Amino acid sequence: MTATMLHVLIGLALAGGFYMAWTIGANDVANAFGTSVGSGALTIRRAVLLAAVFEFAGAFFVGGKVSTTIASKIIDVGVFNAHSPDAVTFGIGMLAALLGSAIWLTVATWMGQPVSTTHAIIGAVMGFGLVQVGGSCVQWHKMSTIVASWIVSPIVGGILAYMIYRWTIRRYVLQARHPVYRAMRVMPVAMGFLASVIAFSIVFQGLKGLRLNFTLRQAILTAGGIGVAVAVLAWLPIRGRMKRHHVRRAERYAVIERWFGFMQIPTACFMSFAHGANDVANAIGPLAAAIQIFREGKLSGEIQSLGLLAFGGVGIVIGLATYGYKVIAAIGKKITEITPTRGFSAELSTATTVIVFSKLGMPISTTFVIVGAVMGVGFARGFGAIDMKVIRRIFASWVITIPASAVLGAGIFKLLMMLVH
Repeated sequence: MTATMLHVLIGLALAGGFYMAWTIGANDVANAFGTSVGSGALTIRRAVLLAAVFEFAGAFFVGGKVSTTIASKIIDVGVFNAHSPDAVTFGIGMLAALLGSAIWLTVATWMGQPVSTTHAIIGAVMGFGLVQVGGSCVQWHKMSTIVASWIVSPIVGGILAYMIYRWTIRRYVLQARHPVYRAMRVMPVAMGFLASVIAFSIVFQGLKGLRLNFTLRQAILTAGGIGVAVAVLAWLPIRGRMKRHHVRRAERYAVIERWFGFMQIPTACFMSFAHGANDVANAIGPLAAAIQIFREGKLSGEIQSLGLLAFGGVGIVIGLATYGYKVIAAIGKKITEITPTRGFSAELSTATTVIVFSKLGMPISTTFVIVGAVMGVGFARGFGAIDMKVIRRIFASWVITIPASAVLGAGIFKLLMMLVH
């Protein structure tokens, strides 16, 4: 293959990687800020500005090493190369995967459907492997784990959100004789628990870029201490405010919702930061693999590149700013009516579920969990509070994400192979 053609392929890979990052921003960032916008805690403009900061920070500072994990866990690279004319074929496959998954995500975003960007890239990688080699190169045991996560994660997120909202916030606070005083007790505990979850996710094998080597015991003690400190710091100003200002009966529920609205903002920012750190690899992982193959003729392992991480972070931010409002509206407004108390319940259950599943080593989709959590909050208000037409459309888009991305990835791969050879 000529040097000119390799340079063209590198240029296409960069364009495909940026396009994929753009679609991640347009579709997936709504996971963090959809409920905050839906509840009125944030406007779309402020959500976009906060997401821009935290998505880019997560991608750039703690995005970790850019690796070939997506490829090595879905298809067997050794089996693929044994049936391919040269190593460049695998790079062309990675390029096709980027373009195929990005096209599907664009279609889903245009329809306002929240789908998993991770599953989209997995489907596209599987697609080019199937058409080039066949089913022998696909690591089907990994795929079965992914399918299991489709079912389990939204159910767990929904149940947890139902319990938090129905049994804690609604029954213990909103339906109490003195709801404001009950909220004074619940708010610091909830903030402390949230701080503990966030701290644990960071200090215990959560953000490798920070190089924190805490043991499980150290992580639990550290997270617990941070949670207690945050709870105390939250309780003091709330208690002082209640002593200075008497809340009239007609205003008590508005006051409670306003307090929980404030709590949604740090939760959403944390989810956005973690999303940028984790999901930027869906665009940059295949891109780095393709560029390495086109430049060196082989896939030698991990690539560390702050430039590529920044490249992906910018793409995510632009995607959110230019087209992310559609999926934000779907998650925050169309499934069920969201208030700050309901939004906080959904966000807290999502963050907790994602962290637990990640620590268990199960592949997880934040999209699936947040939708399940929003549904759980809706069910806590009664079955009629859920717009089942929206739910059916979302479920349908989930089911077809991997096959649609696989078909697109396979088709683009065959087309590129025809053009290159």
